[in-house]
Formats: sequence, C-alpha cells, structure tokens
Amino acid sequence: MFNPQKGYHTYYIYIITNRHRSTFYIGVTQNLKVRLKQHKENIENNNKTFASKYGIEFLVYYEKFTWIQEAIAREKELKGWIRAKKIDLIKEFNPTFEFLNHHFE
Repeated sequence: MFNPQKGYHTYYIYIITNRHRSTFYIGVTQNLKVRLKQHKENIENNNKTFASKYGIEFLVYYEKFTWIQEAIAREKELKGWIRAKKIDLIKEFNPTFEFLNHHFE
C-alpha cells in the first residue's frame, strides 16, 4: 500500500543566540526540540562548545526543509552572511526578536 509519509523527513536550520542577543549560532538538525535541549544542557554542564562558551540557547529563527541537502546548503549560505544581513533575516521572520524556544517544548 502506498504511504505518502514514508521517506518524508523534516529538517531545520536554526539560529540561536544568548540572553543579550550579541552572538549567533547557526545549525541544522532533524529534531529542533531535542537540539535546543542539548544546547541548554551543554551550558548547564559547562561543556566546551562554542554555544556553551557564549551562553547561546535561545531560538530566534528557523526554517523547515524536507531534504537534508537543502537544509545543509541553506545553513552554509547563512553562515557566510555578515551579521547585519543575519539580523535583517531574523527581524523579517521574528520582528520583535523574541525567544521562540517555547514553540518546541
């Protein structure tokens, strides 16, 4: 029997920041809820990651993709942008720059 959901996946590219919104981290994941929790745990456990070093755990932007190749390409594109362009993208999606973690709890 045909199953239209078989082989269908969701991938996310995301931008997280610290409490002061001064540093950004861009990543890709298949499960944003789990990944956000991992970032928070890395900070709590004082792990030596970029995100934990700067207290980066607050979601401000994300995009959904069906294909991992597209998500990875978009992640690389955003990482190549200057800070001002990233801020413009975030504000277009999230005008008040609010933390969006509660959407994935």
